[in-house]
Amino acid sequence: MTDLTTLLEVGGPVAALGGGAAYARAKHPGVYWSTVGLPISTARLLSSYGSVMEACGLAVAPSRLRMLAVKATTRREVRPVPPRRGIIRPTSTGLRLRLRLAPGQEPADVAASAERLRHAWGVHAVYVSTVKPGVVELRLVGFDVLRQVRMPRKVDAEFLQVPVALREDAMPFIRDYRAVPHQLTLGATLSGKSMYLRHLIAGLAPQPVALVGIDCKRGVELAPFASRLSALATEPEQAAELLPVLVKEMEDRYDLIKARQGIAPDTPAEEITSDIWGLPESERPVPLVLFVDEVAELFLVATKKDEERRDEMVTQLIRLAQLGRAAGIYLEVCGQRFGAELGKGATMLRAQLTGRVCHRVNDEASAKMALGDIAPEAVSAACAIAPERPGLAVAGDTSGGWSRIRTPYLSLSDAAAACRESAHLVPDVPVLKPFLPEVAIRPVESPALVAEPRPATG
Repeated sequence: MTDLTTLLEVGGPVAALGGGAAYARAKHPGVYWSTVGLPISTARLLSSYGSVMEACGLAVAPSRLRMLAVKATTRREVRPVPPRRGIIRPTSTGLRLRLRLAPGQEPADVAASAERLRHAWGVHAVYVSTVKPGVVELRLVGFDVLRQVRMPRKVDAEFLQVPVALREDAMPFIRDYRAVPHQLTLGATLSGKSMYLRHLIAGLAPQPVALVGIDCKRGVELAPFASRLSALATEPEQAAELLPVLVKEMEDRYDLIKARQGIAPDTPAEEITSDIWGLPESERPVPLVLFVDEVAELFLVATKKDEERRDEMVTQLIRLAQLGRAAGIYLEVCGQRFGAELGKGATMLRAQLTGRVCHRVNDEASAKMALGDIAPEAVSAACAIAPERPGLAVAGDTSGGWSRIRTPYLSLSDAAAACRESAHLVPDVPVLKPFLPEVAIRPVESPALVAEPRPATG
């Protein structure tokens, strides 16, 4: 009886502790990782590092000098040598450590064993990145960071960079307009595409950037941010008037670049390789980001007259995508579907959009439209996105790299409030004043940002 009582006294707290750990693991994975998962995974890594590396084929034969030393001093069997391991650095989401590769090894060898390492050390995922020749970094993620997205507290984001989502390796996904000037974002209804767009606009609002919107759904997506927009078109007819103005603005900026750098005035814009960032800050035009929501509305036509207008708008969008980067004009094109069936010019426009973000789509063909031409292996990942995870997407670019990302929740009211707080930063772009939304606060007059072309100096 005494033994039973003692067992109950000891077992009660142990059961409570186990139940608490199970609850934390399900509801608060970050807390569970910091208190339970981190010590256990660290102990597994330290105790089994050599044997795991040997089982994964990452250990190499020792040098001749090492073999002679072992044979001379001990009678032990000479075992393969694993890659030299650096200091283990714990994080709020996992572990990091660096490995120095042995001669003849490459990062792909370690990446091929990532799944084995994940199971051996009891973590959610293992990612491999190259630090420098001969050194790779293992990033161990302790739990599914995309289930409950929590952005890092500190993100090093510079001008024209927006930390818009979290990657599956617990690193922030930064939308960098200087590196990837134009992007296509696809997603079905309720897939999280609008949330992604909110984060972009809210992140750009505090920056000295002109934001222009084309939302042919009567402005239901972009109208709440009108206080920060320099121009907004809510119907195809308005878009047909706005796009030629943007093309003319782009041409004026090219004239400014040619005049400043002494390029002949008759030089075609396609042959100019410089951009506005080479101009003095006092003469540099303000960067401009064009958001096109539901791009299919610009392609759909009902009459012959609409078809002519459509062809003109598509041609102007293609010109902006081809030449806009050097002029500081960037495109963010969103839609549910984007393929050749939209009409003439759709495929050509898509080819100019370097970045791709694909949320949940209704069919495999839509995923192939977004990712098939840049990262075919990412198509299956996009098709596997469940409806229960809005905001989950696959991001890639023309380099072939891709990753899963998820956008944290941001209410429409909070995004609109961020735009209202930054309404005084709406830049003075004279050509866009006719399209300035009525609810926006008129900017204070400032010196003209686009100067008249100067005569060529050489």
